[in-house]
Amino acid sequence: MPTAIVTGASRGLGLALARALADRNWRLVIDAREAEPLLAAAEALGAIAIPGDVADAVHREALLAAAGPVDLLVNNASLLGPSPQPRLADYPLDVLERVYRVNVLAPLALFQLASFAPGARVINVTSDAGAEAYEGWGGYGSSKAALEQLSAILAIEHPELRIYAVDPGDMNTRMHQQAFPGEDISDRPPPEDSVPGLLELIEGDRASGRYRAAELAPGVRA
Repeated sequence: MPTAIVTGASRGLGLALARALADRNWRLVIDAREAEPLLAAAEALGAIAIPGDVADAVHREALLAAAGPVDLLVNNASLLGPSPQPRLADYPLDVLERVYRVNVLAPLALFQLASFAPGARVINVTSDAGAEAYEGWGGYGSSKAALEQLSAILAIEHPELRIYAVDPGDMNTRMHQQAFPGEDISDRPPPEDSVPGLLELIEGDRASGRYRAAELAPGVRA
């Protein structure tokens, strides 16, 4: 039974992917900052739940200790930052530091500490805001750009692993709603629509690199 760590798995894309992996008989170790929805998800999935913040070193150690050797590490937990998003010239630096700790340093720290099984795969969930310059998205977007570069360098340094940066596309999730306060985002596809693309990377034979989930699963809405 292969083992996966999925961070940010109490709702949204993390939960949708965890469900798909549970259906495929993966052993799951999942985390999220809010304990109650995480524990409910873990009970439904038969997963090991470790509530906590990926920015906390003690929590990361607990995650890896519970998992042991991992076949898949999914760095999905992310922090949007203030809502609505401020322009970079007005961005509070202490808040930006926190965004980087969650979105960039925590995925790297988990990678550094993980014991990978042969042929293991790493999925770092990114965003189009990490590749395109959008006004008002400088904090979150620059953190995802850093995560993408980190992923690319790790892939070169670790050819024995498959390391992916994946843009799941727009999704109807709580974080996406926070990014557009007061707007109706019901037209965005559910996170489940992005899962087939992620599974293609987990189960297929794609080279390390950056991918868009919609391009990996034709017919799924972008």
